[in-house]
Amino acid sequence: MKIGFIGLGAMGHPMAKRLLDAGHQLVVYNRTAAKASDLVARGATLRDTPDAVAWEVDVVFSMMFDDATTQETTFGKDGIAAGLSSKAIHVCCSTVSLAQARRLSDGHAERGQTYVSANVLGRPPAAEAGELFVMAAGAQDVLDRLEPLLKCFGPHIFRMGDDPIQANLAKLSLNFMIYSTIEQMAEVFALNEKAGTDPRVIFDVMTSSFYNAPAHKNYGKLMIEHDYDYPGAPVTLGLKDVKMFMEAGGDYGVPLPYASVVRDRLLSAVSAGDADRDFVVLLERVRQESGLK
Repeated sequence: MKIGFIGLGAMGHPMAKRLLDAGHQLVVYNRTAAKASDLVARGATLRDTPDAVAWEVDVVFSMMFDDATTQETTFGKDGIAAGLSSKAIHVCCSTVSLAQARRLSDGHAERGQTYVSANVLGRPPAAEAGELFVMAAGAQDVLDRLEPLLKCFGPHIFRMGDDPIQANLAKLSLNFMIYSTIEQMAEVFALNEKAGTDPRVIFDVMTSSFYNAPAHKNYGKLMIEHDYDYPGAPVTLGLKDVKMFMEAGGDYGVPLPYASVVRDRLLSAVSAGDADRDFVVLLERVRQESGLK
């Protein structure tokens, strides 16, 4: 199948590579064209604009940073919508606000185009290994067509519903659970460190007993090793996601008091100069408040 991929960042690049590894013809676009060089060397075709990609493929995936870049790439001049045929599918994997999710869904519907949201859970190493968790929402017959492609990203495909927005809300919700888990671990590590217990011992007890999910193992390891400077996702990204989660709570009239705690912790990290470090650096804000050096 001929597949397009737009947005070759930390997550998009390995996802595009997985499609190429599976034997699909790949057509790509990225604002910084050099990021596509290794894919082109392996047979991918590079195009100058998103619409040029969409025009010649059966399915086009997009993975952009935020609402603004997603909107521009999709509906702006030379955007995906300008080149997408009535038989092709746009699959957006970006983490966006619910307002932007509605703009995507409504905008494609007004043009008579097929659109699906397929958000993913996992860090770049999981994307490289094809071990992402995919949450997809859209028309069920369209998801049937897409499932073999989605399985290139990971073996677990969760169908969230018929409305693409359902996948976006699930992504924001589960990202929030990651950030709140990091806050919990930060408080536990700092308290026990203050009492003289090595955080590595707490980590060992934690991950060898009840708290052995990937979030505890992967993020906890980064935290006890103070591995903040090669971010899979920076503090600014976490702050963006939590703000969008809180906006979703407002949309649906659901109080989210703990989200405010996590947002404030992320804001503190930005104020401390840690905006571009991995968001597990939240541990240092808790340690600082605890009087730990």
